[in-house]
Amino acid sequence: MTSIPGNFETSHLPDFRTVVIWLRIIGMVNAGLALGILAANQGAANIFNKWVAAAVFVEPLILLCLSALYLVAHWLAQFPRRAARALVVLMVLLATAALHGAYDMLGGAQFGLDTAALWAALSAYLVLVWLDLLERAQTPALAEAKLLALTARIRPHFLFNTLNAVLGVMRTEPKRAETAIEELSDLFRVLMRENRTLVPLSEEIAVARQYLNLERLRLGDRIQVQWDMTSCPPDPMVPPLMLQPLLENAVYHGIEPSQTPGDILIRCEQVGAKVRLELSNSMALEGRQSQGNQMALTNIRERLLLFFQLEAVMTTSIRQNRFYVLLEFPYQPNNAA
Repeated sequence: MTSIPGNFETSHLPDFRTVVIWLRIIGMVNAGLALGILAANQGAANIFNKWVAAAVFVEPLILLCLSALYLVAHWLAQFPRRAARALVVLMVLLATAALHGAYDMLGGAQFGLDTAALWAALSAYLVLVWLDLLERAQTPALAEAKLLALTARIRPHFLFNTLNAVLGVMRTEPKRAETAIEELSDLFRVLMRENRTLVPLSEEIAVARQYLNLERLRLGDRIQVQWDMTSCPPDPMVPPLMLQPLLENAVYHGIEPSQTPGDILIRCEQVGAKVRLELSNSMALEGRQSQGNQMALTNIRERLLLFFQLEAVMTTSIRQNRFYVLLEFPYQPNNAA
């Protein structure tokens, strides 16, 4: 199964406007300077004095470079990663040349410009690589935490709706209520599992049908659902808890506020190498406010992004008094089938 990708391609340089980045760069450069002096002298004798002599040039250079990068951070963000790195190294070289020229005029230069430029360029490149690796190491953990938070955001609303549905028939139809409680327990078994990997669409459909059965306890014939899966590829893999929140959104904002019966249509088809999943529902003339609607849709959009990044697209539209949600994502067959 496909899990949350661990190799996200970060799209920007480090934010040179933050204190944390400044402290990391200053610490790494000074540590590298100390190690370089230690390696060059084959021992610890006079290391401190030599470090101080070098730091007289290095520390102002670090502050000069960071100040310049602070000012142009927004401008650098528009370039591709490699071009931005090259520009950073070029800026460091220019700052090194300018500062070395000033020291040379004052008679305080301890080493040649060639040596200073070489060490400055190498240090700048290594720092950028190190910060990039650090960001890549943190990204999967952050993405997983975000996915769990997005999934958890669904549960309270879903629990509230389903419990109301069960309570509505408990006294009048205890047998239906018992069946509903069993279905509710099955649903929460799905909701409580670790939703870190893609799941077969068939599982999502099963969860969706259980949810719709519970909603029919409250809404009865007011909710009508059609499934058009004839053109759907064999059991594609989809993000967990994708279909049920969309159906819940359709019920809550489209079907439930209406005084007349409403319908939901779910259609799936394969277009090239992608799966196209469309859900549409009739709209009430006076529906609920759209804040909750947008929250649910934003939730799904962000989870699609976590699993498929820019390969997935989600669009919404309103046509002829119907609300449409269209999802497009890469087709990945269920290899376990």
